[in-house]
Order: sequence, then structure tokens, then C-alpha cells
Amino acid sequence: MTQQLILDLLPPSPPSLDNFVAGQNQEAVQALRDCGPGRAVYLWGAPGAGRTHLLQSVASGPDTGYFHHHSSAQSLRDIANADQLAYTLIAIDNVESLDDDRQAALFALYNRWREVAATPQGFALVLAGDRAPLTMPLREDLRTRLGWDLVFRLAQLSDEDRAQALSSRAADRGLQLAPEVINWVLTHYTRDMRHLSALIDALDRYSLERHRAITLPLLKELLASGQPVNDNP
Repeated sequence: MTQQLILDLLPPSPPSLDNFVAGQNQEAVQALRDCGPGRAVYLWGAPGAGRTHLLQSVASGPDTGYFHHHSSAQSLRDIANADQLAYTLIAIDNVESLDDDRQAALFALYNRWREVAATPQGFALVLAGDRAPLTMPLREDLRTRLGWDLVFRLAQLSDEDRAQALSSRAADRGLQLAPEVINWVLTHYTRDMRHLSALIDALDRYSLERHRAITLPLLKELLASGQPVNDNP
């Protein structure tokens, strides 16, 4: 069985705040847990810091919506102009890539958010981009609004954080990973924690199928395929 087939059997778990490895970002995660109607949170950081994971997490419940730079501007305008709001939380990703029309729609949405913040119509706004608010390539009045409430810079996970997360994921499945297995994974595999977690799950199943202990040779056997999964081996 190839690596891709095995990983397809155990796709990454849906993003949630519980399966997000916070590292130095505990304060940001707590702010998202506490983010109720009338509050706004803006997250920024480099690719791989977990922005999309966090936004999809908070927008996975009922009465929430997840939007990004490919979502229609009209959908945001409809929310801003609705007589009765259908959302208690709206998450908007990749703010730095919004075109002029979508920026205008987000500007209107921010104004509606502020207007109804202290009313039963209040809703939460959670946004994310790749840089701090005042350096965003957006219209000036929108840059200002990004900083109206809470702003957090997301730090990248350290290798120690990832190693601890892999060990914890394995322990949850009754496994114990040798340090050489963890070190090899962190050096040769993707650094995305959702896929790293899926790899541990696949490795567990593969070891059961082969009736073999989890070792570095078994891991390499699992990952053997015609095409490398990691673009940066």
C-alpha cells in the first residue's frame, strides 16, 4: 500500500482550537475561545503559523461563516446590509489579498459590526493576514479598522513544540515514538501539524497491519512511494 493511499484512509482531523498546537500563541488561542459578539480579533503571521487553522476552527460551529479573498464581495455586502444578521461570528482569511471591491465590502461590514456591537444583533469578527494592520496593502480606513480591537502576531512553532505534539499524539494512541523517529519526521516531512498528526495515525495503522514495532525503517517503508510527498526533503 502506498503512502498516499494510507494517508487517504486517515485524513487530517478537522481544524479545532483543541487540536491546534499553540506553542507561544496561548494568549491568541484563549482570546478566540473568549471571542463573543461585539469583539474582534485580528491574527497575523507568516505562512504556516496556523492562521487558517484558527479561523476555520472558530467558524466551524452553527451561525458562523468563513470567508476569504476568493469569496464574493456581494456575500459580505449582504451580511453588512441585512436587516436580521444570520451570523454570530464571521471569519475572514487572507485579508491582504482582498481586491478593491472586497475591501469596500469589508469596510461596510466593520461599520455594521461597530454599530450593533452592544445590541442583540452583535456579532464577532475574526480576521487574518500575513502582516501587521498598519503595513497591510489595503485602503487606509480599513487598515485602521483591523486594529480596532485585539491584534495578535502568531509565532511559528519551535521544533521542541512539534516534537512534544507528536509525542502527545502518539501517546493518545498508546504509542511511544523513539527520538530518532521524531527527529527524522521533523527533518524530512512537512512541518504542518495537521499532516504530522495524520502521519502518526497512519503509522499506527501501518504497524498494526505489518505486526511490527514502530521504528525508523518502518516509517521509511510507509513513506516509500513513486512521488515524494514533501517538496523539501
